[in-house]
Amino acid sequence: MPAILYGAPRRYGFQLEAPRILRPGESTWLNTSDLAHMKVIDNLQDYFIEGESILTIGAFDALHLGHQALVRNVVERAQQTGRQSGLVTFYPRPAQVLFPDRLIQHVTTPGEKAALLEQLGMDLMVLIQFTREFASQPAELFVHLLVDHLHPAEIWIGTDFMFGRDRGGNVDSMQRFGQDLGFDVHVLSPVQSDGSTISSSRIRQLLSEGNVVEAARLLGRYYSLAGEVVAGYQRGRDLGFPTANLEVRQERALPRDGVYACFVRLGAERFPAMANLGVRPTFDNGGRVLEVYLIDMNISLYGCDLVVEFVRWIRPETRFESADALIEQLHSDVTVALRLLHEAREMERAES
Repeated sequence: MPAILYGAPRRYGFQLEAPRILRPGESTWLNTSDLAHMKVIDNLQDYFIEGESILTIGAFDALHLGHQALVRNVVERAQQTGRQSGLVTFYPRPAQVLFPDRLIQHVTTPGEKAALLEQLGMDLMVLIQFTREFASQPAELFVHLLVDHLHPAEIWIGTDFMFGRDRGGNVDSMQRFGQDLGFDVHVLSPVQSDGSTISSSRIRQLLSEGNVVEAARLLGRYYSLAGEVVAGYQRGRDLGFPTANLEVRQERALPRDGVYACFVRLGAERFPAMANLGVRPTFDNGGRVLEVYLIDMNISLYGCDLVVEFVRWIRPETRFESADALIEQLHSDVTVALRLLHEAREMERAES
C-alpha cells in the first residue's frame, strides 16, 4: 500500500513523486516508513488508536506561527498526560472541491506539511479525503468518527473553527459534542502580528507582493519550494550562470515574479543561490519557471530534488536588449545576493 505524498522534500527523508495536480477523488499517500516517528493515517475508518489522544482539526495550509502555537499546545498536552498528539486535516483543500472553477493556491503541499509536523513533535497526522459527499455530512457524524477511532480526551481548535454541512460544526457545537461524547474542548485565540491576525491568506498576499521577508516572519521559516530539477534550454550555462530549472505548479501560492536571493538545500547541504521566477522575457516569454543558480558552483543537478528557500526579493524580471546587458546585470545581482545571504546567515546565528 505505501505510496507517495507529493511535495515532500527528500531532505526530510521523503521521496518526491513526479509533479502532477491531485484532483478530488484521487488518493494522496505517504510511505510511513519514511517518517522517523509520526504516523500518517489516510484510512481512518480502518484505524483504531490505542489509548487516548489530544487532537486538533483544520486545514493548516501555511502551517504558520498561529498554526504552530496550536500544534505546540496539542503536543505539550499530549506529552504531559501520556497521550498521543494528533492533527486531523483534509486533502484536497475544501475550497478546491466546493469551488472547482476557482484557482485555489496553497502555501504548503501535504508532504511539506507532514515533514513540518514531524519536526514539531506531532505523533499522528490524519489525512481525510475531502469530497462533496464528505462535505454533505452533518458535523456530528464526523465527530463520532473521530471519537470512535481516535478516542480524543481533548480537542483544540481556533475561534474561527467551522466544519460539516452548512458549517454546522463550530466552537459552540463542538463544546456540546464534547459534553455528550466525553472530551474537553480548548479554544485558542488567533496569534496576532502588528495588530493583525496571522493567516494563510495574509501570507499569500505577501508572497504575491514579493515580500518574502515578512512572509518568512509569519511562517517562522523561509518560504520554500521543493521540486525535481528538469531539463531546460541551457541558456544560463551559455551565459556563464548555469541554472537548475524547477517546474512551477499552478496551484502553488508563489512569490511575485523577479530575482531573489535564496538558499538551496540539496540533501544535507545548503548553498547560497540566486533565483529567477518568471517567463524569461529576454529570450522567449515562455511558461513560468523557477531558474536557480548555485553561486560559483558548476555541477549537474538534473534529476536531483532541491529545496529553494526564498530570502529576499532583489529586482523585478526585466527584458534586456542583449545577452551582454543581461550578463552585466547578473554579475551585479550576484553581488547583491551574496550580501543579503551573508546578512541572513548573521541573523540566523544571532537568533540561534
